[in-house]
Amino acid sequence: MALVPLANKGNYLHVYDFHVLPGKGEEFIEVFNKFDYSDENPFHKTPAQIKDGVLCRDSEDPDHFYLIAEWADIEVHKEIRAFVAKEIKPSFIQLVAGGHAKFVPVYAKVVSATPQEYLDKAQ
Repeated sequence: MALVPLANKGNYLHVYDFHVLPGKGEEFIEVFNKFDYSDENPFHKTPAQIKDGVLCRDSEDPDHFYLIAEWADIEVHKEIRAFVAKEIKPSFIQLVAGGHAKFVPVYAKVVSATPQEYLDKAQ
């Protein structure tokens, strides 16, 4: 299998960096996944999402998480995020320390990614 860059130059990553309520990490993962992989999740229904997100747990703090995904258009992500917060109100937010106010991403433009030909040579 050929190596591929984590994200492509010119796209965007959203990075959520948040804590859940103390001791609620396992419950958060379960409730988050239930929403994330449901038909109710509008994030997965737009071509603006390039790569599906990954939920990461801090290896030293079980209540600290990151959610990262690749998008072609962060304005679309912002619109969907606002809709989800206002209309859907997923239950996993109740487990985030600080709620919606703390479940806010930072957006970063991918300005460099290893060209595929270099990754192929590394095989």
